[in-house]
Amino acid sequence: MSKNTDKNIKYADLDISYYVYILKCSDGTLYTGITNDLKRRLDMHNSGVASKYTKSRLPVSYVYIESGLNKSNALKRESAIKKLSRSSKLDLIADSSANEFNGSLPC
Repeated sequence: MSKNTDKNIKYADLDISYYVYILKCSDGTLYTGITNDLKRRLDMHNSGVASKYTKSRLPVSYVYIESGLNKSNALKRESAIKKLSRSSKLDLIADSSANEFNGSLPC
């Protein structure tokens, strides 16, 4: 018999929404990542504790956000975006800016 403990809970089964984001760093470079808390993650990046890459390129700001993904799909989307050329990432950002993301965090 197996016990129903916290170890048996799979986080993928929980209804947690993840975001894929692109940051613009102070040197103009782009950084792609995922999170389930946009405000906390941006605060971590700007405090220099979220990523070695962004730590030396502060401040950073969101220029692109995709929402409503589960963790698995967010990781897959992050990987796909990271494989894009800089030009393709800028096109993605420009296309989304016209549609939904205006630089402010979603509610």
